[in-house]
Amino acid sequence: MEDREIVDLYWRRSDAAIEESDKKYGKYCHKIAYNICANHEDSEECVSDTWFKAWNIMPPKRPNVLNSFFGSICRNLALDLWRRKNAKKRGGGETELVFEELSDCIGVGSEPEKQVEAMELEEAVSQFIHGLPDRERRIFLARYYFILPVAEIAKRQHEGVGRTKMTLYRTREKLMEELKKEGLC
Repeated sequence: MEDREIVDLYWRRSDAAIEESDKKYGKYCHKIAYNICANHEDSEECVSDTWFKAWNIMPPKRPNVLNSFFGSICRNLALDLWRRKNAKKRGGGETELVFEELSDCIGVGSEPEKQVEAMELEEAVSQFIHGLPDRERRIFLARYYFILPVAEIAKRQHEGVGRTKMTLYRTREKLMEELKKEGLC
């Protein structure tokens, strides 16, 4: 089924919208959630919550790129769940490593400044990502958006783990320099 047809089902409030969404994007969303939560049950919960949230957003929203729309919702739900479950404990999962890797680039401001800084930071990071060469952008997004392990990214890129790690390191360095120029780091 085409994406616009799935969106139309949501707009008509048809239960088939959820079934078709799960059929077409269920595995995709599960992969995103599993990369963050590292637990199948939690991932399934995030996927189910994704369809529920999409149901509540459409209408009035009519997304153009459905996989990005669902992926973004699922990713945010998985991150929220991960934060709740790991609020008092530290583990060695990929999500924790990703946060540690980016911690030098992304600082935390005082309470009144947080919203403005977050919007400025989001815009600066988005512009930075769009300006990256294709290979660097794919590697950066695979690691810091989809939270894939470095070894899996290297395999997908058909290159060694060391080269992928070096690309990530250099890209983080570039990001930090860009954010420093903007006064955001």
